[in-house]
Amino acid sequence: MGEIRSAREIALEKAEKLGKATKEELDRAKYIPEGEKLANNYLRNETNLMAELTKYPDGVRKYLVTGAQDVLVRNLDLPKGDFIKKRNKMVLAGLKVLKQDKASLENVFSKIRRLFEHYEGQGEQQRRQAYEMFKRDFEAKVRQVMQQQGMVGAGRLDVERHPQFQDEWRQNVRQLDSQYLKLLEENRQEILSTS
Repeated sequence: MGEIRSAREIALEKAEKLGKATKEELDRAKYIPEGEKLANNYLRNETNLMAELTKYPDGVRKYLVTGAQDVLVRNLDLPKGDFIKKRNKMVLAGLKVLKQDKASLENVFSKIRRLFEHYEGQGEQQRRQAYEMFKRDFEAKVRQVMQQQGMVGAGRLDVERHPQFQDEWRQNVRQLDSQYLKLLEENRQEILSTS
């Protein structure tokens, strides 16, 4: 059986290992979170990404870019409202600042724009049709239950306010959006792999 070590001994061992970190590892540990912070400030309209990046030495910018691009790519989302659409535009503009291979990046952006256009056009139409069918089916089930329980079901039902209706509809929306999210994730990964 192995020897039992105290928390102090484990901490000292970790500190020794940290002491052996290379300059590159230390820069990485320091500047990737700094890049994340820059991107978050940029998304809150608190900073100019390009101006902030130029304040750092050339040797550490690659770590700043790594941290910033990770935050920006994570903030790219399906255009479900004006706020998200505006943020998506900021994300794409920020990525243009960070990336070197503008041609490859623009190819990915074209795919993303087509995905978003489809989501807002045909996707929205599909969601509306699915909503109406779901509402009709849910209302029919509620009426059937009411009849089985001997309740008079002649009145108008407002099933949209029913918590079960709302929960089940949210599940349906997640399922409908899952294909779009899968394609978006593929595009996110392609952005990350672009230099």
